[in-house]
This record gives sequence, structure tokens and C-alpha cells, in this order.
Amino acid sequence: MITPHNNAKAGDFAKTVLMPGDPLRAKFIAEVFLEDAHIVNDVRNMYAYTGTYKGVPVSVMASGMGMPSIGIYSYELYKFYDVENIIRIGSTGSYSERLQVRDVVLAEYAYSESTFALRTSGCTDKKIYPSPEINNVIIEKSKELGIECKLAKVHSSDAFYTDPCVGTWQELRDATGTECVEMESFALFHNAHLTGRRAACILTVSDAFYNNVALSAADRQNSFTQMMKLALESAITL
Repeated sequence: MITPHNNAKAGDFAKTVLMPGDPLRAKFIAEVFLEDAHIVNDVRNMYAYTGTYKGVPVSVMASGMGMPSIGIYSYELYKFYDVENIIRIGSTGSYSERLQVRDVVLAEYAYSESTFALRTSGCTDKKIYPSPEINNVIIEKSKELGIECKLAKVHSSDAFYTDPCVGTWQELRDATGTECVEMESFALFHNAHLTGRRAACILTVSDAFYNNVALSAADRQNSFTQMMKLALESAITL
């Protein structure tokens, strides 16, 4: 065990890791898309697998929910396991009619009110960008695959449930200048900058605030497959 959170050994992870939030989604990706996949971490049931995709080594590891969780796992992958690239693949709620349910979204940047970056390194930025090299690869791959991928400004929130006294979703949208909301990418991008590594975030719109439409569990699995394929095809190009 290298860290208290990960019992993988040195060399167990590929240079590129896909990072969904849900451990069972990590298991699904490994079983459906990877060849010769084997589990490399199961501490706290935060499953991680390494295998190959079209002959290229790729790992997939769950991040859990929220910035504190992805903050731990992404930092350790970069710092202790020599991972070079992490592509988050998750769900998002849309603030904008431009981003409809089932759309695939690529984060242009992550805006957050969180103190995560301040607490970890003294960084006072509210807006943190992904690695342009990975974003460019994802954009090119989306064109090759015929998967529409919409570039969007992402709100990374510390809170899933918010009291109306702090503002409506419309007020949050306007205050942050963003088009959709999730809970992890700000911390991931910060850790990539902090460690000199690379990160990106692909999301699937699972629900929309503007019309109260939301995907069922079955619909999420089917829709998320496009995002997974895009991430995998991008991973083997890096």
C-alpha cells in the first residue's frame, strides 16, 4: 500500500486514467471496454482497474463524489503513481437550453466558490482551466467518431442541496457565468496544475434545471456510453 487510500503497487496504473465518480461505473468500463482488465485498488470500494484498449494500456478509477474525494485520489495518482493524464467522465445538470439532456459536454473551464484550491496551495483563482492538449485531442476525436461534444463553462459546486436563501439556480448560473453544474472538475484541474500533470473533463447532461427533465438510471447508462467511448479513444491518443 503506497497511500492510506490506495493499495495499488507502483506501476499498477497506466499513464492515462479515466475517472468516473461511481465505483460501479469504473467496474462497468473495465468489464465492457478493456481487455485483460484487473483490479488494482479496492480500498473503501473505490475500485480501480488497469487493462488495455485497442492494445494501449488504460486505467479507470472511481473518484467518489465531491472535491474532497477527487482531490485525494487525483493528487495521489499524479504524485505517487506517476499518472500523467486524468480524464474525468461524469454527469452534469444543465443551466442552459443550449445543453440538453443526453448532450456530451467538454469543460472549457471550471468555476467554483470552493476553498479547495486556497486550502491546498494558497491559490485564490475562482476559474481553473483543463489541459488544452487533452481538450484538443478530445475535440478531434469527437469529430472522427461523429459524437457531438459541446464546449461549455462548468460550475463546480461544493453543495448538491442548496437552500433557496442562497439563490435560485438562475442566480447561481448568472453569478458564476456557467452553463452546467457538477462537483469535481475544479479540484481535478487544480491538482493537475499543482503537480505539473494534465487533466480534462467530459460530462453527459443527466438533467436540466430549465425544464426539469432528468434521465432514468437505464437512460444514464446508455447515454454515458458515448462519453466513455470518446474518453477511451482520446486516452489512447495521448
